[in-house]
Amino acid sequence: MKEESMQRQWGRGLAVLLCLLLSCLALAEPVALDAQLSKYAYPYPVQRLTVADQQQRLEMAYMDVQPQKANGETVLLLHGKNFSGAYWKSTMDALLEQGYRVVVPDQIGFGKSSKPDRFQYSFQVLADQTRRLLDSLEIERASVVGHSMGGMLATRFALMFAQRTDSLTLVNPIGLEDWKQKQVPWQSVDTWYEGELKKTPEKVKAYMTRSYFDGQWKADYEPLLALQQGWIRGPDYPLIAWNSALTYDMIYSQPVVHEFDRLAVPTLLIIGNRDRTALGSNRAPEAMQDKLGLYSALGRQAAQSIPEASLVELDGIGHVPQYEAFEDYIKTLITFLASNR
Repeated sequence: MKEESMQRQWGRGLAVLLCLLLSCLALAEPVALDAQLSKYAYPYPVQRLTVADQQQRLEMAYMDVQPQKANGETVLLLHGKNFSGAYWKSTMDALLEQGYRVVVPDQIGFGKSSKPDRFQYSFQVLADQTRRLLDSLEIERASVVGHSMGGMLATRFALMFAQRTDSLTLVNPIGLEDWKQKQVPWQSVDTWYEGELKKTPEKVKAYMTRSYFDGQWKADYEPLLALQQGWIRGPDYPLIAWNSALTYDMIYSQPVVHEFDRLAVPTLLIIGNRDRTALGSNRAPEAMQDKLGLYSALGRQAAQSIPEASLVELDGIGHVPQYEAFEDYIKTLITFLASNR
């Protein structure tokens, strides 16, 4: 009997060990994501707004989070091209602590929002959809913060809806130069699409490591990979890649840099000056490639062009300050927002 009892205990122990092992393997299994990111958790509850554009009904996903002690102000956070609203989590947490209501949309074509198979993307239509989101939430004015491609969108929003914009913060925005003007050759949407289809999870990490973090990868950066890598592994990647190609064409063909002098709101540039992001720089003439994406110079030029602009440079920091230098970045942002309340 004693031997049988020991055998049963041994068997139960093996079963528990096997379950633990299988759980670990499941957690280690690469995640495949669908177009709606149904298996991808956001830091706060996600809601959806139906928007009608270009003879179709689309869903715009967004987070709208109220602080425990409200200061009466709202901050609108606009994501970059290779990101979604989810990567703003640390920024959201810090702003909520300061009493700000925080609204974080996924633009159409991004994150949990609709991925149409036909859509003429423009910064104007994305800005107008964002305005409609604020209307639906009965928000008259907001401080607008945009990172990377979101900086181009934030600029367009502030130009179109200055009366709705308390202030504008641009965090390592792309579009501080006109790539057409700097001889980056045009390419068709089909060519962009072919390039997107060739991406692999390994290439995504290699690109982010090289371009965002100067070859120095840290575990803290892993959340930035989940979205792009998961989509590549998922069932809807051709649709994701097609929307990405369409938005690349928008970014290339719709510069905002020539309109900086028309901005009529207090503006802050937070620039990690190690950044070298430049759309299509690898296709530019060889003599031009080293002259593209020089953020240490581009940030200063933008600050001179934008009325009421201030510039904070983060030495040795790259394209994603909110991950690489969060404390310096958030202190700068909160100080600026408080000064314009």
